[in-house]
Amino acid sequence: MALVFLHHVVGDLTLGKPDLVQFSDAETVESAVRAIADSAEGSITVWRRTPADKPPPPPSADRFVGILNSLEVVAFLARAGADGQEKAMRTPVSELVTPNPNLLKMVDPGTRLIDALDMMKQGVRRLLVRKSFAWKGFSKRFSIMYNGKWLKNLQSSSLGGASNSDLPSTSALPDNKFCCLSREDVVRFLIGCLGALAPLPLSSISSIGAVSSSYSCIEASSPALEASYKIPHDPSAIAVVETNFDGTHKIIGDISAYKLWKCDYWAAAWAMANLSAGQFVVGADDYGTSPTSIPDFPINSPAEDDGAGASPRPRKFSSRSIGFFNSHVNQMSTGTGRSRSMYRGRSAPLTCKHTSSLAAVMAQMLSHRATHVWVTDADLEDDVLVGIVSYTDILNAVTKYPAT
Repeated sequence: MALVFLHHVVGDLTLGKPDLVQFSDAETVESAVRAIADSAEGSITVWRRTPADKPPPPPSADRFVGILNSLEVVAFLARAGADGQEKAMRTPVSELVTPNPNLLKMVDPGTRLIDALDMMKQGVRRLLVRKSFAWKGFSKRFSIMYNGKWLKNLQSSSLGGASNSDLPSTSALPDNKFCCLSREDVVRFLIGCLGALAPLPLSSISSIGAVSSSYSCIEASSPALEASYKIPHDPSAIAVVETNFDGTHKIIGDISAYKLWKCDYWAAAWAMANLSAGQFVVGADDYGTSPTSIPDFPINSPAEDDGAGASPRPRKFSSRSIGFFNSHVNQMSTGTGRSRSMYRGRSAPLTCKHTSSLAAVMAQMLSHRATHVWVTDADLEDDVLVGIVSYTDILNAVTKYPAT
């Protein structure tokens, strides 16, 4: 086991994390849309409502409801249909979020990093931690004991000859400042400690078992709305594929929470309800090159006016309107690109080869703020999908093999 997991505690990772904002399950879906777009993780933690005449109490695990992301919101609006979207926007979040108290665990700042990793490997996606500035300089001293007794029980232990009064007390810390640590925070911390994990970071993801063959997919020719009924728990992503003659899958895009994080939710919901999965991930570029003809429709954006006081003119659905971009327009229009070029650009799925190193995949995920990377076969020219790498797969890999 790498010593970095034993020499650090959860409190070390809270530096710079913003204070937790408790999003009530009594808020509307419209409020959730704004909160998700402004969130640092692309999803929000939802908490049980409190009486309006009382100040909000400190967050606790028993008040946690679940986690809501952009894909779940878009799927909800798409299922509501165009006529019911305004009503859906006013729906309380409590009717949309899936209750799952196991996704969050409240931990002491002195919890060992290795213990936090074990929790996340078992399905915990957020760690609720009280913020404290008392951790500076204490981690390495703390690691000698391999547990948090000196923090939790100051009466029974002391460290390095220090008196109890010299050690930070849990009860003395402010009780109104909390933050949530995600798996991304842990991986971001680990990428700064790659030397301590050597030689594991240079190993291929397939050789260390970091590639999961269990993933959700949908045919490009299928209605995109089918994706709204098969959203996987973790990661919240569905591959859009074309099936080859030999039964293998060629990935052309994905429908995922991280792709829809800062999208136009109205436009994305319309596209999911009316387009095929392939059309949804491609969109119609702003130059009119599109696999099919997509009708004009109004979306929730500033109206275009012709300057003469005429009624607003609806914009055409495009990859830009839902947050996707296609940088291969010219290539397609000149015919120099291959037939699958329409699926490339910013709307392309994030992929790596099965021979890619763990360090490269970690850096790829963090630089794109992605929750996953699709894995393709390096021995084949086409993008033949062989699996997926998520944060859970990375955490399993770095704790499975001892550093040497």
